[in-house]
Amino acid sequence: MIPARLKALAWPALFTLAAGAILIGLGLWQLQRLAWKETLIARIEARSTMAPAPLLPAAEWPNLAPDDYDYRHVEAEGTFEHDKEVLVFHGPGFSRKGISSPGYLVLTPLRLASGAYVIVNRGFVPEALKDKAARAEGEIAGPVIVTGLMRPPESRNLFTPADDPSAGRYFTRDPALIAAALKLDKVAPFSIDADDLPMPGGWPKGGTTEIVIPNNHLSYALTWFGLAIGLFAVFAAFAWNKRNELQTER
Repeated sequence: MIPARLKALAWPALFTLAAGAILIGLGLWQLQRLAWKETLIARIEARSTMAPAPLLPAAEWPNLAPDDYDYRHVEAEGTFEHDKEVLVFHGPGFSRKGISSPGYLVLTPLRLASGAYVIVNRGFVPEALKDKAARAEGEIAGPVIVTGLMRPPESRNLFTPADDPSAGRYFTRDPALIAAALKLDKVAPFSIDADDLPMPGGWPKGGTTEIVIPNNHLSYALTWFGLAIGLFAVFAAFAWNKRNELQTER
């Protein structure tokens, strides 16, 4: 016959074991995420700080996956087509330059010697300089060498405003979408974020890539493990009190 105190603890024990297993599982999952995030951060750091490598030829672009190239430091030679420049809204401004006002990222097609194009994010300009005429010195003519980081297309979400291709204003950096609006052929499926280099007139300001990746997975894991320990401690206290109650009743 099952003792009364064991019957009284059966369902609470099952609940505690099930909930504890879930909490421990979540903690272990966060440790796995921690290992993945540390690997990702190390890869980004290595790619973004290495010397710029020549951009792969256009024939190899279709075979590239974002993980193959994201944050790679590359060098491309070509000619900017400033008449096809577009602007991507940048809400809080470029904080890394100490600029807090809203503004835009200036994206300009770079025509390579092969005839293919790469969309280059040349950098940030404040609202007052969104008109090219206000920063004419920065519209570099002729062949240029661009160094910067390769970036994949930005995705949209339910809160992303609609683009206005007719006005050359966008809210995401999507080379395919921009190329279609500009009627460009042979456009790279990625863009290049130009390095922070001196610019005639000072604008646009390059080096806009945000490479600070948050990594809170260890604290999340400790939280889940802490909750599991707390749950088991509560059950232990409950079981002890139940034992004392049954002994008192006797």
